[in-house]
Amino acid sequence: MLVWLLPAMCHAEEDTLRLSLDDCIAMARRQSVDAAVALGELKAAYWEWRSYKANLLPEVSLSAVVPTYNKRYSTYQREDGTYSYVRNDYMELDGSLYVSQKIWPTGGTLSVESSLNWLRQMSGSTNGERNQFMSMPIALTLSQPLFGVNTVRWDRRIEPVRYREAKASFLTATEQVAMRAISLFFNLLLANENVHIAEQNLQNAEKLYEVALSKRKMGSISQNDVLQMRLNKLNAQSSLTSAESSQKARMFELRAFLDVQRDILPVVPDEIPEVTLVYQDVLYHALENNAFASTMRRRQLQADYSVALAKGNLRNVTLYAQVGYTGTDSQLENAYRNLLSKEVVQVGVSLPLLDWGKRRGQVKVAESNRDIVRNQLRQQSQEFEQNLFVLTEQFNNQQQQLRIAEEADTIAQRRYHTNVETFKIGTISTLELSDAQTAKDQARQNRISQLFNYWYYYYQLRSITLWDFENNRNINVDFEKLVK
Repeated sequence: MLVWLLPAMCHAEEDTLRLSLDDCIAMARRQSVDAAVALGELKAAYWEWRSYKANLLPEVSLSAVVPTYNKRYSTYQREDGTYSYVRNDYMELDGSLYVSQKIWPTGGTLSVESSLNWLRQMSGSTNGERNQFMSMPIALTLSQPLFGVNTVRWDRRIEPVRYREAKASFLTATEQVAMRAISLFFNLLLANENVHIAEQNLQNAEKLYEVALSKRKMGSISQNDVLQMRLNKLNAQSSLTSAESSQKARMFELRAFLDVQRDILPVVPDEIPEVTLVYQDVLYHALENNAFASTMRRRQLQADYSVALAKGNLRNVTLYAQVGYTGTDSQLENAYRNLLSKEVVQVGVSLPLLDWGKRRGQVKVAESNRDIVRNQLRQQSQEFEQNLFVLTEQFNNQQQQLRIAEEADTIAQRRYHTNVETFKIGTISTLELSDAQTAKDQARQNRISQLFNYWYYYYQLRSITLWDFENNRNINVDFEKLVK
């Protein structure tokens, strides 16, 4: 469909990089700073997800105190109520091994503990037994909130949605990198075309000025027309200088974005993805793949969690229970033989008797915030669908706009060249020639702009739907490979 090529502005130097649009997009995704930022955000989300998954698994920890030597005086109360000082002179060693596991259905924590304590009396009356051992081979401990919020259950609902949101956001970010590359690519392309137009206009202005001088000598045109042609020549020189300055700026922007040291010569795409989109299909893919859907779900869950947390704070009852065995002896092996049962059951209660409705008010605030979130999500969903509909229509119409721009460019170029030849034989005025030149320049610029719009709309739809419309498949990557 699109077979025209932009004329070369000048002979490219040997170190100039000829770059197609596809290569520009691939390079941007691979080495641009924006792509690196998106990958960094994905890695952060990935390790947050891994931390959440690890938090659901049993945790094993070791707590140990290296030998501690203690020599000091402490107060001691006798049977008659008087006090005296006694000297403590001992060495102590303590170690414990813990295995704890969160209980998913209830939100409690179950732990298993095994510990050993050794104490050596360094001085004083010990009856020959200076070493003392206290063992706890095993103890089971349960900590269970009875009416509070099960944070584990809520995390299991929220965190998977958060990670899906992060992965979708990364894919969207990579498509937005492509959109940024397309903008800079076409900015340089248009800047190169403006330089080419300015050079052509200057060449034509110089030739026409010479023709005007010759015709003035013959008396076929007025001095005013000669002055107008000289003014056109000066304006063309000024336009060329301005276009070259803009071209250098656009070149610098694209080189910096792609992290390329060489000059870049963008090649006009000679093919475009000719697809016609159906809004319902586009909306379906957007709701299935876009981070917006996951964000809505996460925000709704977080609002519900805030309400549940506020209601749980109305009363706080926690059950603490520990059962196990412990033994003491001067010999290590006997400390594990003469075991005594150990049982601790404790129920802690925290109930507000008079808080002037503070906790009830917090529940109402959480419920009101949840209603606000629901209304905001409904409004944002409507705006999302409306904007997607408009974008889909713009893309579908853009093919026709591009065909019109191509035909208008061809006609404007032919009209200008015809007017130049007509001016040489003196049948049109300088004003008509100037108008034809302006129309020619605008038509060429509009052709490039319409081509840019087509590609930009296309990748914008890809970034929203995360769907490859050419190959009819999801846009996806190997996330595990990326983050490692």
